[in-house]
Amino acid sequence: MPRLDADHAMGELLAPEIADLIDHRQTGQARAALIELREPEIADVLICLEPKHQAIALRLLPRQRAAEVFSYFDQDDQERIVGNLTNEQAAQIINEMDPDDRVDFLEDAPDELAKNLLALMQPEERAETEKILEYPEESIGREMTPEYLTVRPEWTVAEALRHIREHGDEAESLNIMYVVDEQGKLLDFIKLRKLLLADPAVRCETLREGQVVSLRADDDREKAVRVMERYDLPVLPVVDKSDELVGIVTFDDVADVAEEEATEDMQKMGGMEALDEPYMTATLASLVHKRGIWLIILFVGETFTASAMSYFEVQIQKAVVLALFIPLIISSGGNSGSQATSLIIRAMALGEVTLKMWWKVLWRELACGLLLGILLGVVGLVRVIAWQQVGLADYTSHFLLISLTVASTLVGVVTFGTLVGGMLPFVLRRVGLDPATASAPFVATLVDVTGLVIYFTMAILFLRGTLL
Repeated sequence: MPRLDADHAMGELLAPEIADLIDHRQTGQARAALIELREPEIADVLICLEPKHQAIALRLLPRQRAAEVFSYFDQDDQERIVGNLTNEQAAQIINEMDPDDRVDFLEDAPDELAKNLLALMQPEERAETEKILEYPEESIGREMTPEYLTVRPEWTVAEALRHIREHGDEAESLNIMYVVDEQGKLLDFIKLRKLLLADPAVRCETLREGQVVSLRADDDREKAVRVMERYDLPVLPVVDKSDELVGIVTFDDVADVAEEEATEDMQKMGGMEALDEPYMTATLASLVHKRGIWLIILFVGETFTASAMSYFEVQIQKAVVLALFIPLIISSGGNSGSQATSLIIRAMALGEVTLKMWWKVLWRELACGLLLGILLGVVGLVRVIAWQQVGLADYTSHFLLISLTVASTLVGVVTFGTLVGGMLPFVLRRVGLDPATASAPFVATLVDVTGLVIYFTMAILFLRGTLL
């Protein structure tokens, strides 16, 4: 579904003029002013109007354009606008909407509103919409449109072009004609350019491309993003389990899916439940709910860090200097884990990494973690010795042993953090969960406890008989 630009400058400029024309019953002038604009610009104007003016302005537009303008509004705005329309006006808009945009609106609308609108729809549109709504949420079937054109292999080019002229207005896209058999099974496709340039007497089967890339209606919608990107196609056919053509997905719908999925992954990686609506339209209660749950989980996780510190309380009392390096140790492990999990989650989203590659990723992250750990370990070693030598700190006469403790701990913590960050997305994907759930804060919290254990284990190893 299209979305409005955040910049409503044109709308704010023209809305008062349109409202004034409506108030003075100069609807002809208001209609003329609106029709001169493009659909996104009309939507910008309407969103700045009062509800009573919005309803009148929509009525002034031709039905098809009113439906197109309506599709540019966010869900909350659509529901509010429908609430200010009569049943007849609402039915006109819903019936004229593209099937995929109609489904987007109805699946997120309150149940009672969705049922009322379905009842107002024409039988053909209602049956079409209900069929799409039967597909699982987040599936390709929910994103497709059944408005497409097909040709038969035995047709001549002249017959195919006549069919396009007669039914072209019903199709979402005319760039590609899909070739189907008598049962409607997808066989191939023909580019419109080929049809236009071919001899009218030539049969369509001679113009077939020879191979067709299709999607399954029950596949996850993210697959459409990957397939369209891989094959560089503006439209893809959708088939059911028996390979019967049931719809198409177009580039604009897939672009919306890509944006929504990327936004969802970024929010999850930030350590929160994904929002189901734009930030500015989300209620305070929703923001607190989505963020609070994960904060509680992370807080509970951090209590294990406190427990680990209390377990080593005796060692800390004996060598208070060790406490100075705790933030350095746990943050290094958390940072390395966050880097690894972010890289793997994104690689999975782009299809660069699959579950079968976990072994290769394990070895790559192990090697990377060791090298990064050694690098940070050297920096930590130099830092402790340098601060001691120039008098910026006093780490006791055993500063060399302390520097070795810090350095060796960094090697272990960074290596462990990198491995956890790299492998956790695979574990989550394997059990059927979203890898993005392995958010950076979650990985950091998980590594914190282990980091403390590694740190004080190294301290006991290097400092036994001296400070401990």
